Amino acid sequence: MGDNIVDFGPLAGLIGVWTGDKGMDVAPEPDGTEHNPYFETLTFAPVGDVTNAEAQTLSVLHYRQIVQKQFNGDVFHDETGYWMWDPETDIVMHSLLIPRGVAVLAGGTAKVAADGTVTFDVAAGVDNAEWGIIQSPFMQEKARTTAFSHTITLGSDTLSYAETTMLDIYGKAFEHTDGNELVRQ
Repeated sequence: MGDNIVDFGPLAGLIGVWTGDKGMDVAPEPDGTEHNPYFETLTFAPVGDVTNAEAQTLSVLHYRQIVQKQFNGDVFHDETGYWMWDPETDIVMHSLLIPRGVAVLAGGTAKVAADGTVTFDVAAGVDNAEWGIIQSPFMQEKARTTAFSHTITLGSDTLSYAETTMLDIYGKAFEHTDGNELVRQ
């Protein structure tokens, strides 16, 4: 990690603390679907630059997402990971871990609109050789993640996202979705 000034490129606008209370989690249940309204805090902190094999330099942010049920405040999702940008290839990467025995490395793009809005689109798949999903033996057997996609739309002080995780759970394929609108604190 360097001591120089880091160009975070499209990631720069993410830095800070974001909160939102309009979240909706659509999750699988053995007998159907559960809808969970939630609020959350999402924190992005600069790591700096990271050099790989003396040939690639990534600009890196660490993040942590804490999601709580609206009706009682209980935490039901705690996620951590990194957002990375490779200025040489303009590829954006999102690595994440959840304490269920699942890790994802998704890759994609960041597009900047004329109004300055940035849209991040990343995806991964269990059979994708470049952008993959690793999970514990229990999760592979009982709640296997087969695909992941995440889109963030970033304005000057607003952030919205839509995330889809495809699961094989309870003997069926299920599209688990999450989305929220957040504001910078």
